[in-house]
Amino acid sequence: MRVPVASFAFGVVTLGFFANVAHTQQIQWASESDPTVKMMVEVERKWAVEECVPSDVDKEFLADDFVGTAPDGSRYSKADVLADPLRGTVYARECKLLSAHVRFIGDKVAMIYGSETSIRKDKSGREFNRTLVWTDTWLKRNGKWQIIAVQDALAPNP
Repeated sequence: MRVPVASFAFGVVTLGFFANVAHTQQIQWASESDPTVKMMVEVERKWAVEECVPSDVDKEFLADDFVGTAPDGSRYSKADVLADPLRGTVYARECKLLSAHVRFIGDKVAMIYGSETSIRKDKSGREFNRTLVWTDTWLKRNGKWQIIAVQDALAPNP
């Protein structure tokens, strides 16, 4: 398979850009005692348990230009989240944040790698355990941290 020269050049430039960003930006795992990390993990916890304990954490911390990727590969926006007919209702139990590890890239970007679990009912009414692993991207804009993107994947349950 031949790669067009323009595509190859774009790939080289893109790779060079990210290599330069990684080299020039300080990328580090954050300390759990950092107040910003504590705030972010608490927001992630509230979002992870929202099916059990409804809140407005998504309304407050999702950026207006937020884009999420659901486990099935579909994309959704902040408007989609806020318009969800199940929003504000309890439709799961034993919701919990399992982990959330924060990694800062410079002073305006953070990646949070985490997982969560809940017990839900399928269409036949049978309960099942749903575990998600995810990566959330946060951006500090106008002095406020916001979630700009998420990528969720279903994890196999034992």
